[in-house]
Amino acid sequence: MNQRTYQQAPEWEVEQWLNTDRHFSLQSLRGKVIVLEAFQMLCPGCVSHALPQAARLFQMFGQSGVVVLGLHTVFEHHDVMTKEALKVFIHEYRIPFPVGIDTPSGHNKLPLTMAKYGMQGTPTLILIDHLGRLRMQHLGAISDLQLGAEVSKLLVEANMATEENTPPIKSELDSESRHCRIKSSPY
Repeated sequence: MNQRTYQQAPEWEVEQWLNTDRHFSLQSLRGKVIVLEAFQMLCPGCVSHALPQAARLFQMFGQSGVVVLGLHTVFEHHDVMTKEALKVFIHEYRIPFPVGIDTPSGHNKLPLTMAKYGMQGTPTLILIDHLGRLRMQHLGAISDLQLGAEVSKLLVEANMATEENTPPIKSELDSESRHCRIKSSPY
């Protein structure tokens, strides 16, 4: 069988997380499938397509081992896309998932996470598997069907890996009561 090798996703450089009390890192999310939507609040494609799609994904997969996150990565119009403006944007657009602020590199250059991932603009969709490997990076719109299929595939892989690493449960039939009883495991 020909298996493809995937590279580890670079750690994010997030200045602050909004819409949550947690601080997220790739290490803290190990074992989960991660959907990271990199956006700018003044990007028309982000507002009309990418963020609503991420919100739908959050509603659909939120309780099933998938973590949906936003990353506000400002590479233009720095003066108007401030942290305070982003807080208002998140509230007004009812963004349901956590949003990280990509750490600026200074002098109006690319923010640090954007540069690490070699992003070419926004929206950029990033999928990271349960082992922290970068599985997809896509600039622009992607259909709900394709995104759902990709996320589902990563979830199946994660679930299969979990099942393979779980010791089997041994049971015995209790002839008097007609039920199965779990034996003590020697593991």
